[in-house]
Amino acid sequence: MLQPIRKGSLVENAIDSLRQAIENQQWSVGTKLPVEAELADALGVGRNTVREAVRVLVHVGMLETRQGDGTYVRATQDAGETLRRISRTRLAEQIEVRLMLEVQAARLAATRRTDDDVRVMSEALDARANAGRDLPERIHRDEQFHHAVVSAAHNDALTELYNYFSHAVSQTIEQTETRPDLPEPSQEDHELLLAAIRRRDVAKAEQLACALLTPSLNALRDESSS
Repeated sequence: MLQPIRKGSLVENAIDSLRQAIENQQWSVGTKLPVEAELADALGVGRNTVREAVRVLVHVGMLETRQGDGTYVRATQDAGETLRRISRTRLAEQIEVRLMLEVQAARLAATRRTDDDVRVMSEALDARANAGRDLPERIHRDEQFHHAVVSAAHNDALTELYNYFSHAVSQTIEQTETRPDLPEPSQEDHELLLAAIRRRDVAKAEQLACALLTPSLNALRDESSS
């Protein structure tokens, strides 16, 4: 059941209450929500608060308003909330997901890359090298390179998934670049990966993509077990 709202921002709490009810499948996808007055009574708030909360959940894609009919559940997950939850996961978990995505991307890129893909990856790596001690710039160019590798895989689903995960990618790059206890992937490590993709060496590209992050992941695992 919906939990009555007792404190804090009424709209924010109404959003959270409705989101949790949808995620817990109190209403399944395609189900019509109760009318505004019923939701307001269940939450213990005014109808204007319910209306605003519904508007926000429509905007993020969880709900759909059908003119003259009502409001229906469109999805059981709020993409924005999912990203916030991912950002709160452990760094080791985020690196594990990066490995899954980037190793597969490197394998596909070595098979499917075009000359233009190689040019874009090369330019990103040159810019990374030229960034020198400018850490924000180096991180930015590092991200560009990895996105270029994913793009070179020519798999739209993989590209969309990687873009969706991009905030966590940024976090992991920043951590491996700034934390002294984590091995930092070198410029040479990245250049070797590019070389493998350029010569279409699938096995080597997979190996090198994995080698970029495995030392940091092993260090984090050792840290958690000590």
